[in-house]
Amino acid sequence: MLFSREIPVKKSVDVCVVGGGPTGVAAAVVAARNGATVFLAENTGALGGLGTIGGVPVFMTFSDGINFCADGFGREVKDRLNAECDYGFGGRCINVEKLKRIYDEQCTESGVEVSFFSNFIGSETSGKNVNYAVFNGKSGIFAVAAKVFIDTTGDGDLAARSGAEFMYGDANGHIMPSTLTSHWAGIDWKKRFADTVSAQSYLPQAFKDGVFRNPDPHHTGINPTGITLGGGNMGHLFGLNPLSEESLSAGMMEGRKQSVEFAYFYRKYVPGFENAELTFTAAIMGVRVSRRVVADYIMTIDDYRARRVFEDEIGRYCYPIDIHPASPAEADQEEFRKLIFGLEYATGESYGIPYRALTVKNFNNLLCGGRCVSSDQYMQASIRTMPGCYIMGQALGMAAGLAAQQPDGDVRSIDVKTLQKKLKAMGGFLPNCK
Repeated sequence: MLFSREIPVKKSVDVCVVGGGPTGVAAAVVAARNGATVFLAENTGALGGLGTIGGVPVFMTFSDGINFCADGFGREVKDRLNAECDYGFGGRCINVEKLKRIYDEQCTESGVEVSFFSNFIGSETSGKNVNYAVFNGKSGIFAVAAKVFIDTTGDGDLAARSGAEFMYGDANGHIMPSTLTSHWAGIDWKKRFADTVSAQSYLPQAFKDGVFRNPDPHHTGINPTGITLGGGNMGHLFGLNPLSEESLSAGMMEGRKQSVEFAYFYRKYVPGFENAELTFTAAIMGVRVSRRVVADYIMTIDDYRARRVFEDEIGRYCYPIDIHPASPAEADQEEFRKLIFGLEYATGESYGIPYRALTVKNFNNLLCGGRCVSSDQYMQASIRTMPGCYIMGQALGMAAGLAAQQPDGDVRSIDVKTLQKKLKAMGGFLPNCK
């Protein structure tokens, strides 16, 4: 079938950011604050990606125990959310509605033009340049022209559909399982925290009692997100292909079935959850990894082990390598335990993130970061968390703003020292850059 039509160019801007997750928001806001005109396209009705629409209840690690690695944009988000939460932020828990509004305010205040319900469907390229990103919105199909494009789609959609190289899975093509997150009300957190036994420790008896159709011993549990509210990032969807709408559809249905099992488990077995109610499951799948775009540098587990320092680093991060088990089988569970508990950093340790890991290979005006950053699957399992995304995002936005000042928008033509100085000026943690 051949389908063609004349597509109107709706906008022409300095920077077009595709994907409104934490990386995309940070990139768009920082670029706009530094003078660029910015168009941010998001295919859902809210910014924040998995931290809002996806229902992930916690940010994970901001600090290495001494240094605030996600300083700059990450600190701003953390402080604004903490100021809004009457129950106390506690360092990393997320109140979804408040976080959505904070992102809205940051974009509005900085002058970012946000376009919700705008699904990226393709691009128009020539040589090593992306000329247009094409979207389908409620008004129809439209294009956006830009000097610099940033792929923060999570799945590397812009880069892949523009012809960029990408990686998928480990050496055998296997990827981590996904999760459909859930949110809960009616939790007695005082009673829960008075119990010294983890929720995971109650699972073996529930397995014996036949509560779960498919017993899965890896369980991250439910975290507080309000006075009586909680967010659950639990239950694995093994074998799900995040690049297949058929697989995602089946996974969403299976995830909702799992949530009913978890509701019974928590009410019957876990103190403090006797009156807990499942209020909703997320509107999008909690995908941990899919495509990883190939940039000028591919970060690896060796960089993690070496606590690598890069001359062109744009930040440093420290979260453990969080590879979720490939299946409930004991061999896969043991591999997970080895990775989680065998590669921890000591307090104050971190690894560098090079700018070259953000410049998409064989393209002049295309940057990429976030979940689809150029890395092996091990390193991706560390850097994919929201604080890591803030670090990459603010660098992407600053670099794009600098590149947009060049006649050709070439992301490699910028002075990296200038980029580093600007990132440090906004609070970025760059101890090795003078």
